[in-house]
Amino acid sequence: MNNVLIITGASRGIGAATARLAGSAGYAVCVNFRQDQAAADRVVADIEAIGGTAIAVGADISVEADVVRLFETADKRLGRLSGLVNNAGILETQSRVESMDAARIHRVLATNVVGAFICAREAVRRLSTKQGGTGGAIVNVSSAASRLGSPGEYVDYAASKGAIDTLTIGLAREVAGEGIRVNAVRPGFIYTEMHASGGEPDRVDRVKVSVPMKRGGTPDEVAQAILWLLSGEASFTTGAFIDVTGGT
Repeated sequence: MNNVLIITGASRGIGAATARLAGSAGYAVCVNFRQDQAAADRVVADIEAIGGTAIAVGADISVEADVVRLFETADKRLGRLSGLVNNAGILETQSRVESMDAARIHRVLATNVVGAFICAREAVRRLSTKQGGTGGAIVNVSSAASRLGSPGEYVDYAASKGAIDTLTIGLAREVAGEGIRVNAVRPGFIYTEMHASGGEPDRVDRVKVSVPMKRGGTPDEVAQAILWLLSGEASFTTGAFIDVTGGT
């Protein structure tokens, strides 16, 4: 039977790369998307083209009812869950804190923090041996911003990823005795479409001089770390972080 994996925000960037890699590794993948059905369908088609199994499910993870429906759909169409990649995240246009309003901060936290918590809740309910599950793994996608703060650009985003770091540590310890491993990756400057959301599509090229390796990273490089944390090769690893940052 296939290992079943839900990846949130999997229609583009790191999520899409992770979905494709997971599909090639034998996972049955639930490709979650919020708006871009066509992009999610392309990821599904890529997985099916190599003989894998995948479905695309639209859901806004900032909406609790959508999250519940996402997991129930994966249950019905793919079977028993074995892993979650908490990847979906948003950022807003570059701004200093003094120019941020409450609505912006609520939007960022609703997806990046509340949504991740609710997804983790649904995964634990299915994976926990205490609740009849057979165990599994959760990988949270944090960011180097949680350590660096993103001053002058995205302090709200950085703060949301700081919350993800704390979620990773706390949840890992909470469910370690129930067969669930919880870890995180912290990407640095990665070439993804997300930078356009912040108003600077070429941001990585501007800042890569500050990276010790003098380049930006690729979504595939992050996906490799995520897949390792999901795999049995990481069977004694929980509450841990892999920084995919080129040394930043």
